[in-house]
Amino acid sequence: MNGQNSSGGRIGSLTQVQWLAVALVVVTGVLHVYAGIVEGRIPVALAGVGYAGALVLFLLDYRRRLLYLIGVPYTAVQFPLWIVAKSEYGMIDYVDKAVQVVLILVLLYLYLNTPSESSGNTATPAN
Repeated sequence: MNGQNSSGGRIGSLTQVQWLAVALVVVTGVLHVYAGIVEGRIPVALAGVGYAGALVLFLLDYRRRLLYLIGVPYTAVQFPLWIVAKSEYGMIDYVDKAVQVVLILVLLYLYLNTPSESSGNTATPAN
């Protein structure tokens, strides 16, 4: 058993690993919005809004397997952008990056262990 099941659009049926992913997305999303506002960097805040949008789609059970797949490069690309754009690093930066490393690993696990037929609301051929 791979620990994944079709949630049927019910939030209560999420696995522990999926709840971990939700928590990690919330943490990094909030940190991005906070940092974007405090530092006056709109692109950083927008990255946080992107996490919020993905979370809404996930909770609506919309193509979760695709969200896992897209989430990996979306999160990974923020590392080089952070290194290039940031001149000094604080504790929040390091906490966020640690959260993002774990998030990438969790998303990869979920993608690899979720059957493609349980990827959420997808179009089915008419009878």
